[in-house]
Amino acid sequence: MTVVLRSLLAVACVAVAVWVAITRWATLLAGHPAYPVLLAAIAVAGIVLGLRARRERRGGAGRIAARAAGAVVLVLILAGAVWLRPYAATPPAAEGSSPTVEVVHTLSTWELCPRGGPTGAGVVFYPGALVDPRAYLALLRPLAEQGRLVVVVNAPLNVALLAPGAVTAAMDAHPEIRTWAVGGHSLGGVQASTAAASGDPRVRGLFLWASYPSQDISGAPVAAASISGDRDGLTTPADVAASRANLPPATTFTVVRGGVHAYFGDYGPQAGDGEPATDRADAQRQIEAATSALVARSG
Repeated sequence: MTVVLRSLLAVACVAVAVWVAITRWATLLAGHPAYPVLLAAIAVAGIVLGLRARRERRGGAGRIAARAAGAVVLVLILAGAVWLRPYAATPPAAEGSSPTVEVVHTLSTWELCPRGGPTGAGVVFYPGALVDPRAYLALLRPLAEQGRLVVVVNAPLNVALLAPGAVTAAMDAHPEIRTWAVGGHSLGGVQASTAAASGDPRVRGLFLWASYPSQDISGAPVAAASISGDRDGLTTPADVAASRANLPPATTFTVVRGGVHAYFGDYGPQAGDGEPATDRADAQRQIEAATSALVARSG
């Protein structure tokens, strides 16, 4: 690797870490520590590489090949770090406590806790891929106002598939709650459907926001609801229709007319999504109502 290439890679490492930190600082603080740790490691690698670039290093063919391979790996890590930059929560995302709901933030969860104590089924929710978990708090808050404990998963790197044990951990942490509903948005719904099919008798309900299961869970003993938008460009109506056979026979299907993928959270527009034909507030009222009905069926 030439001195120039090492210097360019060093600058790129530091620049990516600083860029993400500046543009997503609040989101980094709200999310799982895995991504900030990755960014810190990239920045340190850049600084070390920059210092070493000042020294001319010679070596045989094997050492040169190893340096080239290392450069390729570093470029791939940088590309991954850029791709993992999350969608930030936007208003009306509600992370603050209120007279009826206390918001508790841990390294692995955001919890909406009814101040009068939880009643009925609890809820575990997986955010969509790369979405700030706070983007779902306002949509889920009505459940907490009804007395439901709501646990929003803070997944590593904001990827639900990297937190497969989150549902069990939430249920074990709250043994006072006997029945639970699990749900998720987009990729989060895929992970939620896996949890619903796990056979744990505490899981009684499943709600999918703009999502569908990746496997056949039609035999899962849970009440299920699929809630989707007919203008969604990412989880399309055709995708939802194709999932019907993989869901329990009594699944309820709610179509939000004019709704798009990004209406299932408060994080702004999303690349590849469709054009909405209704406003966000109206769509989210429908999402909240259908979700509340499913949770009520869960216990």
